Amino acid sequence: MDYKDQIATNLSVCTGLDKAQVEGLIEIPPKLELGDYAFPCFVLAKTLRKAPPMIANELKDSPELVKGFDGAVTVDTAGPYINFRIDRGVLAKSVVSEILEAGDQYGNRNIGEGKNVIIEFSSPNIAKPFHVGHAFTTILGNSLSNIYTRLGYNVIRFNHLGDYGTQFGKLITAYRLWGDEAAMQENPIDELTRIYVKFHDECKVSPEREKELEDVARDNFRKLEEGEAEEVALWTRFRELSLEVFEKTYARMGIKFDNYNGESFYSSRIPGVVKMLEDKNLLEESEGARVVKLDDLNLPPCLVVKSDGTTIYASRDLAAVLYRHEEFNFHKNIYVVGLPQQLHFKQVFAVLKKAGYDFADDCVHVGFGLLKFKDNKAFSTRAGNIIKLDEFLDKTTEKTAEIIRKNSELRGGDMTDEQIAKVSEVVGLGAVSYTYLKAGREKDIFFDWDDMLDFEGDTAPYLIYTYARIKSILRKAEDQGVKANADSVNCLTAEDEYAVIRSLADFKDAVVKAAESYEPFMISRQIALIARNFNRFYNNSRILNCDSAEARDARLKLCEAVADTLKSGLDMLGIGVVEKM
Repeated sequence: MDYKDQIATNLSVCTGLDKAQVEGLIEIPPKLELGDYAFPCFVLAKTLRKAPPMIANELKDSPELVKGFDGAVTVDTAGPYINFRIDRGVLAKSVVSEILEAGDQYGNRNIGEGKNVIIEFSSPNIAKPFHVGHAFTTILGNSLSNIYTRLGYNVIRFNHLGDYGTQFGKLITAYRLWGDEAAMQENPIDELTRIYVKFHDECKVSPEREKELEDVARDNFRKLEEGEAEEVALWTRFRELSLEVFEKTYARMGIKFDNYNGESFYSSRIPGVVKMLEDKNLLEESEGARVVKLDDLNLPPCLVVKSDGTTIYASRDLAAVLYRHEEFNFHKNIYVVGLPQQLHFKQVFAVLKKAGYDFADDCVHVGFGLLKFKDNKAFSTRAGNIIKLDEFLDKTTEKTAEIIRKNSELRGGDMTDEQIAKVSEVVGLGAVSYTYLKAGREKDIFFDWDDMLDFEGDTAPYLIYTYARIKSILRKAEDQGVKANADSVNCLTAEDEYAVIRSLADFKDAVVKAAESYEPFMISRQIALIARNFNRFYNNSRILNCDSAEARDARLKLCEAVADTLKSGLDMLGIGVVEKM
C-alpha cells in the first residue's frame, strides 16, 4: 500500500482541501519517534478561525483519518501537527516486498504516460573541444532524461549543437589562412581550436588587422547563410569531424541522443518566424536591427535580426520551439543551459507568448551554476586555456585505480589489472557525475580530488562501494546455500533496521520531487541517506550469523532491497555500479 497516498486521501476528506494540496503539505518528521508522516494545520487556521494546535486535536480523533489502514496506522498530535505512525512491521513488509518485486526499477511510475518531454542538453559548439564546462549540462540533462523516462514520459533527447553563427565565418577565414590539412586529419578538434585561437590573436596585432579579419569573417558567414557551395562544404566538414569526436565521449559516458538538430537546422525556418512576427505587428526597427519590445514585461528588447541582416540565437530558438511543438506536441520543452542564459530564455518565451503561442508556458529553462577548480581557472576556447573532458575523465579513473589497487593489495591482491581498470572506469566516471548532481544545480561546483574520490564521504565511490558490499554479502549467502525468503521481513522493527526501511519508503517521492523541481539532487540525497542508514545497520547488526533463520532471511532481503534501490537511484543519475571493489 502507498501509505502516504492514502493518508493524503483521508486528510482531504477530513479537511475539505484538495488532495494535491494536501500531498504538498505532508512532511516527514525530523525524528523517527515523532512518526512517519506529519500534516501541519496552519493552512486551516484562517478558514476555521482556530489555533492550529486546537485544529490538530479536533481532527486527530476523526475515524476518517485511519480509514483503510486496518489498524496499521495510529494518529497523535504534536502542537500544530497531526502525526501518523505506521506499524513498523507492516511498513517493512510493504516496502521490502514492493522493492523486491520491482527490482532495480523501483521508483518507476506511469504518471507521464502519453506525454512527450523534450530535454535539450549538452549542446557543444562544433569545431571546439568538449571541455569540463560542458559536463554540467551533459550530466544534468542526462539525469533528468533518465528520471522523466522512469516516470513514464516519452523523452526526446535533443543535442542542440552550436553549429551556426558568426564564429563559423571566423573559423572558415582562419582555416583558409592558417589551416594545416595533415593536422586536420590527425586531430581535427585540436587543429580547429589552434586556428580559432590564432584568429583572435591576430586581431590583437592592430585595429587595422582586426577590422580586416572581422570583415572577411562576416562576409564568409554571409556566404554560409546564403548557401554558397565552398563555405557550406567547409562548414559541413567541420561539423562531421566534430560529431565523430563528441560521439566517443558520449559513448564513454553512456549518453545517447535522439536528435542532433543544431542551430543550422532552423536557419531555413527563420524567414517564416520573421514574417509571423511582422504579420502580428511585433517587429520594430531599432538602430538598424529588428527587435520585439518587451517593456511591458520589464525585459529588454529581444533582438531577432541584426543590423547586417544576419540572425542571432533568439531567432533560431524561436524557430526551434515552433518546430518542436509542431513536430512533437510537447508536454514540456526543457532547456538545460547555464544560468547566464536566463534572460535570453525569458525573452524567447515572452516573444512566443506575445505572439499568441500558449505552449510558451510549457517551455522551461533549467539553469545551473559554474564549475570551478581551486585555482578558479576559467574556461575559454578563445584564450586556449581549457581542460578537455576526456583528459579529465582519464585523470579521474587513474586516481580511482590507484585507490582500488591499494585496497586490493591490502586484501592480498584479489583483483586483476583488468578488473581494476573496469571498476575504476565506472567508479571514476560516477565520481565526476555525482559531483555535479549531489547539490542543488544552481550552486557553483568546486572540484577537489580528495573530496570527489572519498570512499567514506558523500560521493559516488561511497555509494558504489555500499552496493558492492551488499552484493558480496548476498554472494556469501548463496555460497553457504542460504535461500532467503521474504516471509519474515515484518520482523525488521529495530531502530537501525527501521531507519533503513523508512529511507527506502521515501525514495519514490524523491524521484517525483526531482522531476517536478528539475533537481536530481533530490535522488542523490535520498540514496546517500539510504546508504548511510544501511552502513549503520550493517556495522551494528549480524546478518548471516543471526540468532534465528527468520532474522537472517529478513535482513538478507533488506540487503537485497537496498541494493536494488541504490542501483535504481544511481541509474537515474547516470552512474553505473560494480559487483565487486
